Amino acid sequence: MTDAKQFFSIDGELSKVISGYQARSAQVEMATAIADAIEKKQNLIAEAGTGTGKTFAYLVPAILSGKKSIISTGTKNLQDQLFNKDIPLIRKAIKMPFFAALLKGRSNYLCSYRLQNALTSTLGFSKEEAVALAKIKLWARGTKSGDISEMSGVTEGDPVWYHATSTLDNCLGQECPDYSECFLVKARKKAQEADILVVNHHLLCADWSLRDSGFGELLPNAEVVVIDEAHQLADTASNFLGITLGAKQLNDLAQDALME
Repeated sequence: MTDAKQFFSIDGELSKVISGYQARSAQVEMATAIADAIEKKQNLIAEAGTGTGKTFAYLVPAILSGKKSIISTGTKNLQDQLFNKDIPLIRKAIKMPFFAALLKGRSNYLCSYRLQNALTSTLGFSKEEAVALAKIKLWARGTKSGDISEMSGVTEGDPVWYHATSTLDNCLGQECPDYSECFLVKARKKAQEADILVVNHHLLCADWSLRDSGFGELLPNAEVVVIDEAHQLADTASNFLGITLGAKQLNDLAQDALME
């Protein structure tokens, strides 16, 4: 098996898929340290400056180890970059097969059942909401992943997504008539099967919180966990140790009750 040092060398596998590739000593040093920590089952904290190429420095050793690995990022944007750009590039260079999957929180996936409820609701929506829901309906016919980040016509932050996604409180689970086609269920199934699973800190902390409470888990067990942008982890973890209740949650509950 190719080791990390050889992979990043000037004539290594990575140089064959990147035009004008130049080996970086800091990247090789970081990748070698991570590979060593994985092999010895040790913890490692690494700080890398801009331009080090840290993403490849932790992805390559994790993949080469052959161990089931979870990669957690600070933001969903970085999560998408890892899965859609970095991993496919590494796949071209690496000599071993591996299955990678992307998993986000449930609010990032289309809920066909709730969308249909909204489209047939007699409560009515504003003109802007109706237009947005129509765009989502059109997109829903062709999406394979149900990941709302694919939808360019309606921003992820648009409140209208509340009517087309689910929460832990309003999800019907296996009682849902659309359960067999649920995008979230399909994404979680792929996550269980993946060799490399890309998540974000919110989902990672939510999983740890759920495991700690004894009520199940969101992520599969893994032999390797890489936390990128680790300086953001403390604040995210803090949010999962408390309970908050505000006007929005109460208003959402009232709307759901009226719709039912």
